[in-house]
Amino acid sequence: MTPAHPTTPAPTGRDGVAPPTDQLAVDLRIALLRTARRLRSMKSLDELSDAQFSVLAHVHVQGPLTPGELADAEHVRPPSMTRTIAALVEAGLVQRTDHPSDRRQVLISVTAAGRAVVEETRRRRAQWLGRRLDLLTPAERATLAEAAGILHRVIAE
Repeated sequence: MTPAHPTTPAPTGRDGVAPPTDQLAVDLRIALLRTARRLRSMKSLDELSDAQFSVLAHVHVQGPLTPGELADAEHVRPPSMTRTIAALVEAGLVQRTDHPSDRRQVLISVTAAGRAVVEETRRRRAQWLGRRLDLLTPAERATLAEAAGILHRVIAE
């Protein structure tokens, strides 16, 4: 597979020696950000912002949540979450329902249309990445599988 950016330095030298930690950090950050950017572009509904899709996917996975819980989970302030929820409600992707035990609260849940958007986006992203992985050698795929486990440990807190 030909690199998309031939000027990007290789993570290891020809002798297989790992680069210094600071250079590895830069190389990984760039590769991960570019990969994430490409994957984010594979949405099934282009009108959704990344933040809106993130909230939609969160509700899809976690089930009904209050706006406050969503704001906490997405690390945004409640007014920002209110705007995001309003846009998703207007698009018919989530709905507000009464909270069963606190009449001052509402719950945000995904609609059938919202579920379809999340599932189609996930399918597109997996398909794109799968096609890219198919271009690699079995040894390269094994290296990436090992790296995925390592990255999970790196980001675990």
